[in-house]
Amino acid sequence: MRLLQSRPQLVHVRSARRHRATLLTYVGANGVEDFRQQTPANVVEVAELLLRSGADVNAVADLYGGSTTLGLAATSVHPARAGVQRALIDTLLAQGAVIDGAVAPDYTSGLVVNACLANGRGDAAVHLASRGARVDLEGACGIGRLDVVREFVDAASVVAGGATDALLRSGFHWACEYGRRNVVEFLVRLPIDLRPKHRGVTGLHWAAHGAHTAIVQLLLDAGYPLDVTDDRWDGTPLGWALHGWQDPPVDAITDQYYATVSVLRASGAHVAASWIDNPRVRVDVRMQRALRIQ
Repeated sequence: MRLLQSRPQLVHVRSARRHRATLLTYVGANGVEDFRQQTPANVVEVAELLLRSGADVNAVADLYGGSTTLGLAATSVHPARAGVQRALIDTLLAQGAVIDGAVAPDYTSGLVVNACLANGRGDAAVHLASRGARVDLEGACGIGRLDVVREFVDAASVVAGGATDALLRSGFHWACEYGRRNVVEFLVRLPIDLRPKHRGVTGLHWAAHGAHTAIVQLLLDAGYPLDVTDDRWDGTPLGWALHGWQDPPVDAITDQYYATVSVLRASGAHVAASWIDNPRVRVDVRMQRALRIQ
């Protein structure tokens, strides 16, 4: 504060680094130097101080094709882990942050809800949608807005309203990833093959990774392939569940991984030797039981 009082122009100065960030940009904890991508407990107060001092809430930095502090903060894991993401978003919005245009047009079509979903920030996506952010078919699937999804799928189960089958497939995977059971139940009944996405990843992979047990069971009942591997990691849905258990998403209910793994094993999922020998599995009796190796 004392530095800003003596040099108020600092709120407008941009970094000499290629991202051209302002001080407020750094509040977003996203895309700048790794060691500076941190979110302190008082980040909202820091943002308020910078804004009171004249910082431009809509200043665009050269990050990810061009993003504002709102776009960066909403898609960053650090404010989410610190438990202040919603409060930080609301602070920026209260000071006039533009929602549509917070991220570059060539990044998830410029839709901040989709940018959040693409970066694992499901809660931020839901919150921004509630604050007026634009939602398309893909984003509606990811935030569980079945009412909006229905607007894009007509009575004959044909994707309409300017959307495409490709967007529906992508949105379906987001619905699986973020546990939007209402959307998944609706979509699996459509006469559209929603199983493939890209790189061999299926909705079952995503549901397993997030420990969404009810969706895992729903997809298994619908005939989704059990031991299919993705092209990048050569992982099955069971492997993704075990990876999620070891390094869970921010919003995951960690205790639910035991049930998810148990359901996959009960359906015949293969257990790789590497997981049987995994040090963490070897000391966790509940996971050994879920894997049926005890």
